[in-house]
Amino acid sequence: MMSKVIIKNSAQIEKMRIAGKIAAEVIEMIAPYVKAGVTTQELDDIMLKFIEEDRHAISACLGYHGYPKCTCISVNEVVCHGIPGNHKLHNGDIVNIDVTVIKDGMHGDTSKMFIVGQTSPRNHQLVKVTQEALYAAIRAMGPNRNLVEAGRVIQQIANANNFSVVRDYCGHGIGEGFHEEPQVVHYYPNPYSLILKPGMTFTIEPMLNAGTWKVKINHKDGWTVTTADKQPSAQFEHTILITETGCEVLTLRAEEEETLGRYITCK
Repeated sequence: MMSKVIIKNSAQIEKMRIAGKIAAEVIEMIAPYVKAGVTTQELDDIMLKFIEEDRHAISACLGYHGYPKCTCISVNEVVCHGIPGNHKLHNGDIVNIDVTVIKDGMHGDTSKMFIVGQTSPRNHQLVKVTQEALYAAIRAMGPNRNLVEAGRVIQQIANANNFSVVRDYCGHGIGEGFHEEPQVVHYYPNPYSLILKPGMTFTIEPMLNAGTWKVKINHKDGWTVTTADKQPSAQFEHTILITETGCEVLTLRAEEEETLGRYITCK
């Protein structure tokens, strides 16, 4: 696997910083619109306009292997790849919005959970723990660290909170390609051993379920993934860069500066 991983040069990294910043800005921009009564299609339309007209970038999802929309919006038991449409959000929903943009040939990929109005304590806990799992995995990354640590940390946190980790989908290398090597597996134990080196860029995007880790694909649309038991699911995602001293979060939002910080230093 190591031979396939693309080490980014300084020019590519700078472009990835810009793409990552735009992806984060899309998530920040859409936040006030995520409320009861709005349709997921309306949210997608707002984000596409912002990406193309305000940031002069490209939606990486639109048309990717035939995917029909600008973003993925996954509600409640939808794990990932929810297709925006006429579905209206309701009070109590938990919603993942996943955005990938291309700017100057490089990709930035991120996602965040939103809670619509008031939801159940279990849903709150699921969202909170999933974000904590992502942050812990990011803090475990750095040069000469092993990629399997991401899965180990995420699995440990999920187990401690009686949640399961989705096994069918994973994070991925990213750069000029939307999906590059390495695969970033979120469960543990796993065989995806890789010693990390400066210049590697990839996503970490744990998906935690309230019930079983097993999922199923909607065969009518070929995209929508739901939990097999219809229990809710949550996901957070960031694109990171391995640096000489730790890692850099390329898709950091302003609200995360204090909690996570852009630059993570290995201890």
